[in-house]
Amino acid sequence: MAVNPNEDTEFNDALRKHGILPPREPTPPTPSPPPSPTLDALLNDFTPKELQELSEDAPDDETERIIALHRKKRLAEERKDQARARFGRVYPIGREDYTREVTDASKVDEEDDDNEKGTGVVCFLYKDGLPRSERAFEHIRTLAQRYTRTKFVSIVGDKCIPNLPDSRVPMIIVYRKGDIRNQIVAWGADKERRLEELEAILLVTGALDLPDRPGPAPERRDDEDEDDLEEEDDDPSSRMRSAATSTNARPQRNIRSSQRKGDDSDSDFEFDM
Repeated sequence: MAVNPNEDTEFNDALRKHGILPPREPTPPTPSPPPSPTLDALLNDFTPKELQELSEDAPDDETERIIALHRKKRLAEERKDQARARFGRVYPIGREDYTREVTDASKVDEEDDDNEKGTGVVCFLYKDGLPRSERAFEHIRTLAQRYTRTKFVSIVGDKCIPNLPDSRVPMIIVYRKGDIRNQIVAWGADKERRLEELEAILLVTGALDLPDRPGPAPERRDDEDEDDLEEEDDDPSSRMRSAATSTNARPQRNIRSSQRKGDDSDSDFEFDM
């Protein structure tokens, strides 16, 4: 008679006792379930309006008090973000405006900025009628609306840098605290570039400041397939229950800073060509 050593029987236990069968491998412990999220953790994802709705349905005074505290904190954060949102569009400039609108503007610290890191300024040099320049300009406009703490300016390339060849356009120059942090030349000349690529480079170079709290997701375009989008319940209390249960970029070397001893105003235009 064949014996299955893996069976949990008294006979197999007797065989193990006499050393005929090897000891059984210990049963692995059952993993502990993840801890339930706290009320504070759940409330972190809600907007002030949603918190107001939750407060109206609070089961007791203590829960209502906690929700009210979170709403007060969220409103204060929104006021702070609004105070920092100084820009939000692309500002056209001329060569005579460059020092004031770019170099000097990048030295201005935000209110309550203890680190004194200045302001990110993105200067976009373009050429009308150049397809890759026009595509990049659309991306620049989108990013200016998305990152309102960063100043975006635009200027015709050869108006900023005399005799700038078309092969170097569009050019993107990043300033912070009076210094050039990065220089992107002929963006999109090698291949068509996506908005996300430019956004990633500007984030890495420190041109863009992320908001303290992420904003709402971008609206769905008409041509997007609904099957590709995750369904979301707009009811905040439902979301709460669910949560409870469940490159052309050029390196920075050889880029001359705009601030050099003894330079005149033209020093702001000394770029790598």
